[in-house]
Parts: sequence; structure tokens; C-alpha cells
Amino acid sequence: MKFTETKLKGSYIIELELQSDERGFFARVFCKNEFEDIGLANNIVQINDSYNKCEGTLRGMHYQSPPKAEDKIVRCIAGSIYDVIIDIRKNSKTFGQWFGVELSAENRKMIFVPKGFAHGFLTMKDNTEVLYYPTEYYSPEYEGGIRYNDPKIGIQWPHSIIRISKRDERYELISDNFEGIII
Repeated sequence: MKFTETKLKGSYIIELELQSDERGFFARVFCKNEFEDIGLANNIVQINDSYNKCEGTLRGMHYQSPPKAEDKIVRCIAGSIYDVIIDIRKNSKTFGQWFGVELSAENRKMIFVPKGFAHGFLTMKDNTEVLYYPTEYYSPEYEGGIRYNDPKIGIQWPHSIIRISKRDERYELISDNFEGIII
């Protein structure tokens, strides 16, 4: 695996190193030792599957607060998404900044999302499926979110948003005095 840190410290794009032959390819999508070598958490406790019927579906921007904050690895296994993270760590130099990357079944890229980041994605194709590998169990009492269209953050979504949940539409804005979380 190849790890490339993004402009938001602690988050990484992960690219598979394919071993190809006439049959196809083989690649590792997770190796505890390789994650430990660069200091990333690797205590995966669940694998979550998100299936999205329609292009233009937005899910996010979600996070879990301490003590249930989670790192997670995200991979698109069918279709394509524009995956976005926002640094919401209260004392971070990049608080309120975002980073986006296309994850698709074709490019096989993954993203490592550290604790203290909100995460979401927009589907770029119908019938898109995404796997999450979190390091903490889902705890609804610690769940929160940031509004996907917060003008202070200024995420530039590459596609029209056609479907979004009522909950995701109502999350707070960083510009409404959201102070971040302490990790």
C-alpha cells in the first residue's frame, strides 16, 4: 500500500499496490504492520456497508465526539463518490478546512479519516457502494454533524445534490459558533 498524507495533517489517501498477471490482480487493502509503521490506528471494530441507489446522493458530514471518536478507512467498491473530510479539531491549524478526493471501484483508492474530522460523500454514479472500517463502535449519543453547505467551509461539490436526509440538511454551521472537538 502507498500512503500519501493530504493537506489536512493525519489524513491519508491510500493506494493499493496491485500484483497483476493474466488472471487479474491481487492487492492488500489492509495490513496492520503497514498502518503501525506510519503511526495510524488500526483497531478496526466494525465494517459498515453503504449502498446508494442514485447518483447525486449526499451522506454527511458526520463525526463521533470523544470518548467515542473514531478513525476510519473508507473505500468505494462499486460506482464512484466524491469523498470529503473537514478538520474539526478545536486546536488544529487547519480547523474548518476541507479536503476532497474521488474514490471509485475503478481507481481503488481509499482514505484514512482520523479522529476529529467530519466525513461525508456525494455519489457520482447510480448503484454506488461504500465500505467503512471504523475503530470505534457506532454510538448515537456521541454522533454529530456539520452542514454540507456551510459557507465558511466552502466545499465545492462536483455534482448537483439530488438526495440528502433531513438530518444532514439540519446540521449546524461552523459559522454558527461551532468550536470544534478536542482530541
